[in-house]
Amino acid sequence: MTIIKTYQTRIENEIEKLFSTNANPRGLYDPAKYVMSLGGKRIRPILCLAGCAIFNENKIEDAVIPAVGLEVFHNFTLLHDDLMDKSDMRRNKPTVHKIWNNNTAVLSGDAMLVMAYKLISKTPKKYLLPVLELFSKTAMEVCEGQQFDMDFENRNNVTIEEYIEMIRLKTAVLLGCSLKTGAIIGNAIKKDAKALYDFGCNIGIAFQLQDDWLDTFGNSEEFGKPIGGDIVCNKKTFLLITALNDLNKTSKKELLFWLNNKEFDRNEKINAVKNLYQEAQISKKTREKINFFYNFSFKLFGNVNGTKNILDELTQFVHNLMERTR
Repeated sequence: MTIIKTYQTRIENEIEKLFSTNANPRGLYDPAKYVMSLGGKRIRPILCLAGCAIFNENKIEDAVIPAVGLEVFHNFTLLHDDLMDKSDMRRNKPTVHKIWNNNTAVLSGDAMLVMAYKLISKTPKKYLLPVLELFSKTAMEVCEGQQFDMDFENRNNVTIEEYIEMIRLKTAVLLGCSLKTGAIIGNAIKKDAKALYDFGCNIGIAFQLQDDWLDTFGNSEEFGKPIGGDIVCNKKTFLLITALNDLNKTSKKELLFWLNNKEFDRNEKINAVKNLYQEAQISKKTREKINFFYNFSFKLFGNVNGTKNILDELTQFVHNLMERTR
């Protein structure tokens, strides 16, 4: 078993203990338990434990509970994100607001946020203040990113730079936070902790661009939700923004027709927009942008000094994630 796999098992066991009781009121806690039971790769807590082990493997147990807190926070953001996006499926399962209702999704999400803070507050006292400051900063940035994402819904002039900043805030900073939280608990020097944080943020941008690509060009059964959701919702992704910039006048007019048309057949719109994407070589351009951030992140990673076998396993873990189809 790889070291990363042992981290994942340790995290799963802790999550199972956290949600093992039928706490009351059930209407508040059951949706949270349901969200956490949907699985996922537990990327953030694994990064937290790896970030700690790179500098001090003996401090792993000190990082476990804060790492679980980061996973609870991540799933809280997914719960609210699904509600705001009106998404019906998450990881091939119905979302909370579909099984219960919108009010339950809001309140259970709020409870998960409080739970995340309670778990992260169990960081050893020596490291508690910097960890809490980092987490609070990150939590606010995630909210800022979500607001930018919603603001973009009503704009057709979003720039690539604005989009990259939005996904940095909404998605990437939490990966950087996870790694740096572990590094702080592992007593890393500031230079190494910052290098690890910057690595996480840039690999997070690459991950989100990969998700954007998969939403259009992936396989729905493997991806865990219907393909083309971003197209149907006119989501301002790197793909759409690049197409608006690069298509010729006639094709751009056709794309704007689909963006502005309120009544349409779902499959017809997806196929039409994908044809326009093919014309503008959007798949290729997105893959190039993914590779740019992926390669840049590992240039930053090369500045981290720590335990070699952990660094090597973390490298392989991230590489495997970039090869994923969901």
